[in-house]
Amino acid sequence: MLPLANSGAEPAAVALRVANLRKRYQTVTALDDVSFEVRRGEIVGLLGPNGAGKTTTINTILGLLEPTAGEVRIGQIDLRTQRALALARTNFAAVYAALPGNLTVTENLRFFALLYDVRNSRSRVEELLEEFSLAPLRHTKCGLLSSGEQTRAALAKALINRPQLLLLDEPTASLDPSAAQIIRQKIKSLATSGRCAILWTSHNMNEVEAVCDRVLFLSHGRILLEGAPKALPAQHGAASLEELFIRVAREPLAAPAAQRA
Repeated sequence: MLPLANSGAEPAAVALRVANLRKRYQTVTALDDVSFEVRRGEIVGLLGPNGAGKTTTINTILGLLEPTAGEVRIGQIDLRTQRALALARTNFAAVYAALPGNLTVTENLRFFALLYDVRNSRSRVEELLEEFSLAPLRHTKCGLLSSGEQTRAALAKALINRPQLLLLDEPTASLDPSAAQIIRQKIKSLATSGRCAILWTSHNMNEVEAVCDRVLFLSHGRILLEGAPKALPAQHGAASLEELFIRVAREPLAAPAAQRA
């Protein structure tokens, strides 16, 4: 098992702590002793091929799946024993998790503000409409928005409760390069301002290098490699992060040996 990432970080700085997480479905082990941390102001990339365990990890952190063993803490709050309190400090956005299309942008934001019991919800909604350049679209139904507009609206929703932890699953997958760059810059500014910690999944390695402070490579439910995205490839004899990704995806059992070398 790999040691906890950033295990020396001050407790107040740790937004997410995952310890010895396991998830088993009858004869299939989806997560096998996964441990890591994400600090406030940090963007961590959770990488791996399809079926590696990324979505299972995110769904467990969101409380949608019950782990077979292990612990998830949002800040100092144990998800298992204080689920509502932990999830009140968390939010999520993904390209496949569209907002209800029959509601307008404003209606969606107000609904989620009520769901999260946001104080001064009207002013918070207005603040996010301005921050994500959605004010001209406030009365437009979300089902009529472009991909880029829908992504901005989903991110606005994900920040409605000022989360300590933001989970992003392929947030720019359906966007053109220009729109994707705008979203990346917005997300980076959220982290650099210290407002939240971000756990980000993506198959775009150029995007990961541009956005993430640190990456974790998952394969068959285990974390095999961890490090800075620009430094990690050279440490393991790869020319690029994409080459390292392909190697881990095709020869997952070779990664731990490379790490010990």
